[in-house]
Amino acid sequence: MADFKEKRWSSKRSERLLSLVFGVLGFFWGLAIVLEMVPGWGLDFDFESLDGFGKFFIAVLMGCIVGLFYIPATRNARAFWLGTDQIRSNLSIISCGWFGRMLLYGNYLLVVFTSTLWVGPFIELLVCDKSDGIKGLHSNGRNRYTEELIGRLGMLRSDFYKFRVWCMFSSGILQILSLRPNVQMFLNEAVLCWYQRLHASKVPDLDYSRAKVFLHNHYMFLVVLQFFAPAAIALLLLGLSHIDVNLLADFKLPCNLLPCSALVKEMALFLAWWITFVWAIFTSVSLTLYRRGFLFVS
Repeated sequence: MADFKEKRWSSKRSERLLSLVFGVLGFFWGLAIVLEMVPGWGLDFDFESLDGFGKFFIAVLMGCIVGLFYIPATRNARAFWLGTDQIRSNLSIISCGWFGRMLLYGNYLLVVFTSTLWVGPFIELLVCDKSDGIKGLHSNGRNRYTEELIGRLGMLRSDFYKFRVWCMFSSGILQILSLRPNVQMFLNEAVLCWYQRLHASKVPDLDYSRAKVFLHNHYMFLVVLQFFAPAAIALLLLGLSHIDVNLLADFKLPCNLLPCSALVKEMALFLAWWITFVWAIFTSVSLTLYRRGFLFVS
């Protein structure tokens, strides 16, 4: 138990240090985004109405989100790695059933897809601007009109706005539905450690494995909170971004507590997207490192 606690403490210290480093990097990255230092990124958000303090505050929130969600996102990647049996263990006590696998696959794919729906090149791919097509048709004939639609799926801009909001809502709901298989994979990670040490030698030392199983059960509530919080916060911000200003205009108290201006609603939507984007980036990078052998579950 003492040996496991020492290793766990050193692991937690390194994780917290990485969270701090990523949080600082996230702050500078967020500052570059809100100041529009790299216009080529083409994010579909308007930061021009923000003053200097507002941009700094948003960048601080972005850095906090990156730092706080680093550990939960890496745990989500481990849960996906085990739950979909990427290690090819073929152990029924480790992997989850077909429904749990479908949830894990669907959750990951939808989060990654949703995170791209506010990026300029993907918007150009999915949105068909009728005015561009009509202008091209009148100026250079049907060939110009055809060129305007090459690579585009032809979705109207108004429909696309609704579509991506529903995608973000669905990704949050699906992540909450994936809570049980994610937590189960966190517990099964300790079972895998016990199984590996049991068959590692003729005289296995199972004290470390017992301690790991015990502490994984002990920290289960914290892990549940870490899996639940990102989706819940993203859904809350998404809901705040769709509050009707006219509905709350006559109520001073709600407007003092809730975002009633169009600018704050826009920033709430941006932070909801940022949570989804950070979650997708950390999960994808972790899965890539697992696939390449730089990380492993033990």
